[in-house]
Amino acid sequence: MAPLRGPKAGMEEPGAGSAPRRFTWEEIGLRTGRGHPQQERWLVIDRKVYDISQFYRRHPGGARVISSYAGQDATDPFQAFHIDKGLVRKYMSSLQIGELALDQPSFEPTKNKLLVEDFRELHTTVESMGLLKPNHLFFFLLLLHILMLDVTGWFVLWYFGTSLVPFLISTVLLTISQSQAGFLQHDLGHLSVFSSTKWNHLVHEFVMSHLKGLSAQWWTLHHSQHHAKPNCFHKDPDISMHPSLFALGKILSVELGMKKKKFMPYNHQHKYFFVTMPLLVVPVFQLYSLYFIFQRKLWRELAWTLTYFIRFFFFFEPLLGVMGVLGFLLLLNVLESILFTWISQLNHIPMHIDYDNNMDWFSTQLQATCNVDQSLFNDWLTGHLNFQIEHHLFPRMPRHNYWKVTPLVKSLCAKHGIEYQSKPLLTGFGDILRMPL
Repeated sequence: MAPLRGPKAGMEEPGAGSAPRRFTWEEIGLRTGRGHPQQERWLVIDRKVYDISQFYRRHPGGARVISSYAGQDATDPFQAFHIDKGLVRKYMSSLQIGELALDQPSFEPTKNKLLVEDFRELHTTVESMGLLKPNHLFFFLLLLHILMLDVTGWFVLWYFGTSLVPFLISTVLLTISQSQAGFLQHDLGHLSVFSSTKWNHLVHEFVMSHLKGLSAQWWTLHHSQHHAKPNCFHKDPDISMHPSLFALGKILSVELGMKKKKFMPYNHQHKYFFVTMPLLVVPVFQLYSLYFIFQRKLWRELAWTLTYFIRFFFFFEPLLGVMGVLGFLLLLNVLESILFTWISQLNHIPMHIDYDNNMDWFSTQLQATCNVDQSLFNDWLTGHLNFQIEHHLFPRMPRHNYWKVTPLVKSLCAKHGIEYQSKPLLTGFGDILRMPL
């Protein structure tokens, strides 16, 4: 067993002519940033051991994303999140402090060896089939239909006036436009629209900041945490409303009961859900996004965001007046919030929620996600997030290829006795209200 000591004591650079230092999983498992040794964070990628203690705060994908794998094998999330892995490895070389000892497995001994190897083989198959390559025409048509909905929503009010029927039609069109723009920015944030990271980021700023008035960088940092450890308490920000607002998951709910802590009347949470999250998520996002932009001094995103508000006021103020356009903007935010909340929560909230138990990538994603049955309407309404399982396993996969990998994922689930859950859309909505307690 390698000595239990810090990486800098007598450490030589890997590749500097001496044999690399060798570490055991027992040593690596202690470097989580908590307890002893204090603040050290190590992780493993392809058997190489990296010390991210000083780097994690500068990680381009966010400090919390990379630190959520401290003390663990991060090979599969590394493969899942990065386009140009060779370039990333080049910059990672200065962080490498050694390798796993020769008698150590490539991942933690507690993980299912056959399942991990089968999934990695599946990932190789997916790449060889070209399922990670985007169809640019598909995404261009998506953007075009969003812009057409946006323009049509304004045209209805301009041409037919602001009476009740044109107003309702315009509201529906603009709400759908905002919802669909949200799904397109989601694609861009996952680097699944272009083969270049740079182009994904640039167009992401346009769609997220100009078409929606939100920060692209804020969303990416927040959402990547969710994908790294879905439904893992303290690591997935999407379940941060536990326990302050809701009691989520059987395990966490039982823990609350044993501690005799109660912040809300949880037995009525299926009732007050309607007047909390669905009404508040997007308006709160809008305010926090502006704060984030100023805090991080993201001046280009600020410029794009200002064009969103300027454009909205320019086209709708002559039709609705100043107070009317402010009220209309709030109404659209609330309606989109309702749509976004119901669609985004039906795949995760009814599923298993717990602390991080350091499971393999495949099991982590499958226990935290479920699908909604495929149909042309469900595909469109949810931005193909009815294929949530496939999306979580391969977050960079363009959405138009989800259906192609589904049979392979189902086959792997059947081989290892893992449940592949898919349900009707309305059943999924109902499951949100039946949050397990």
